[in-house]
Formats: sequence, C-alpha cells, structure tokens
Amino acid sequence: MMTIPTLNKPLSNLCEQDFIKFADSACTLISQAPDENQLQELKVQLQGKKSELVALSKQMGGLDVDDKKVYGGYLHELRTRLTTAFDHQGQLLAQKALNERLTAEQIDITLPARGVPAGGLHPITKITERMKQFFVQAGFSVATGPEVESDYYNFEALNIPSHHPARAMHDTFYFDAHYLLRTHTSGVQIRTMEKNEPPLRIICPGRVYRCDSDQTHSPMFHQMEGLMISKSSNFAELKGLIHEFLDAFFGKKMTVRFRPSFFPFTEPSAEVDILSDNGKWLEVLGCGMVHPKVLQNCGINPDEYTGFAFGLGIERFAMLYYGIDDLRLFFQNDLRFLKQFG
Repeated sequence: MMTIPTLNKPLSNLCEQDFIKFADSACTLISQAPDENQLQELKVQLQGKKSELVALSKQMGGLDVDDKKVYGGYLHELRTRLTTAFDHQGQLLAQKALNERLTAEQIDITLPARGVPAGGLHPITKITERMKQFFVQAGFSVATGPEVESDYYNFEALNIPSHHPARAMHDTFYFDAHYLLRTHTSGVQIRTMEKNEPPLRIICPGRVYRCDSDQTHSPMFHQMEGLMISKSSNFAELKGLIHEFLDAFFGKKMTVRFRPSFFPFTEPSAEVDILSDNGKWLEVLGCGMVHPKVLQNCGINPDEYTGFAFGLGIERFAMLYYGIDDLRLFFQNDLRFLKQFG
C-alpha cells in the first residue's frame, strides 16, 4: 500500500521545511511507482482536485499580500517538483515497457522475409524492346516525334495524295484541317531526313491512332517503322534485313514471302507474310524502296541516294509471339492477364 505524505496543517502554520519534507516524500513515492496505473493513481492523489495541494492553494485567498508571496512561492516550488518527478517516472516506465515488449517480441532474422509483389513490364513494352534490340544491334538508332502531327508530315510529304482513302475522316482523328493524331510514325522519318544528312539508319517506335476498333484493331496502337538511306541501298538488302529480323524475333528459321503491293511512299512496295504453324500465310509488315518524290520532299537527291523503309504493328507481333487472339486484352489492364508476362 502507498502511504501518501501529508502536511496536515493550515497553510499559515507551515514553514519552508514542511514543504521541502513533503516534496521529498512525494518524489520518493513517485519514483517507486511500479507501473503506469499506479503512477496515475498517485497523480490524482497528489495533484488532483481533491488533493491536499489543491486544498492548500484555496487557502491563499485568506492570507495578506506578504504571506501570499511567501506561501505562493512554496506552493509553486512544490508543484514544479511533483510535475518533474511525474514526467521523469513516466518516461522511465514507458522505456521499461518498451524494453519488455522488445524482449518478448524477438525477431528471428534468419526467417525469410515477406514476399513483396513485384510489377513487370507490359507485354507491348517487352515486345517493343525485343524489336529495338535487334535493330540497334544492326546499326539503327531510335528516333521519336510528336503524336499530334500536321497534315504535311503525316500525308503530303509522304506522297499521299488528297484523294487517298487514308486521309478520309472515317479513318483519321482530325483536330482541324491542318492537324491530326498521327496515323503512322512515318512523319518521324520525314523530320529526320529534313534535319540530317544521309546516310541514315533509324527506327521509329511509338503510338499511332486510327478510327478502327474490333478484335484485331484498336483506335490507339503501337507501330515501329524503319528507314535506311544510303548511296547503295537496294531491295535485296531490305529483304535480307527483314528475313533476319523475323528469324531473330521468333527464335527460329521462318518461311517468308514478299508479295508485290502498293504504298504511295515506296516504289516498289511489298507486303511480307510468314508461314504459320498451321500452314497458313500471315501478313506481318509492309516495306519497299523509298519513293524518289519522298526523298525530294526532304531535300535528298534521289539520283545520288536510295533508301528503303518498312513498318510493322507491334501489337500484331505481340499477338503472334504470345499466342493471343484478341488485341483488346492488351488495353483492359486486367492483372490476371498482365501477370502472365511478369
């Protein structure tokens, strides 16, 4: 049991030694409080509304001015000592409780840590990097350009006439008569040829936009185009590069065919097919020799330089590589789907 010290006299009959003795006894008692509950109980008994200290303070009103100064000083010193003692003991008890908890809750550092779920690259990003790796090793550099493009760079400089179906409103996202969301990354090729002297070797990966949406088409998708300009570029070199890329991308020897086709910005032009495992031919990209008029539009002499270009859909290659039959899965952000590519 705690024995609470007491002054047990009227305020006017107490001397300084009485307050000192009381404070010493109270501080000793406080320092012996074994836990927080008993410390709080002591605080109520020594400083609470019904404590002797409060009762003595109420007697101050009946004293004269000089006695108020004297006894007020005694009471202030007493309160200060008690408050300091309670704060100190409270800190000691809190540290003791923490030490006991740490001792009781020892951590076995040899146990394996909790697994932290790690994110991964999107399959489109992975396929893009796989493609870029091949072409960079082949000496191509990566070029980029704006996604909001002018009619000149998206169509006119590429020898696409005003009556061409690609310019139709139902195929292209127009802002006004002069600006649109690019329908291919070919504008990057034009800008690069305007700013740099040949020879040139670039690839242009990026987002492109067309008014189309179904199981195999999306209004926003990713494309990679390539361009090579030199004094000796030829169609045989283009065929060899494309064939090597397809073999490297799919990790096996591919059966490839080039079909004559037409693109306004290349002449001659071809579409490239691969023979699938089920024996059917699948179109994977378009290519051709850069049209002389496109070279002229960029300030390159077509009598001195030739070049070839190619363009492919990254999503199409991703679908073939991963065996996916619905393009829309790439854009639905379904973690059950995306976790398969971690």
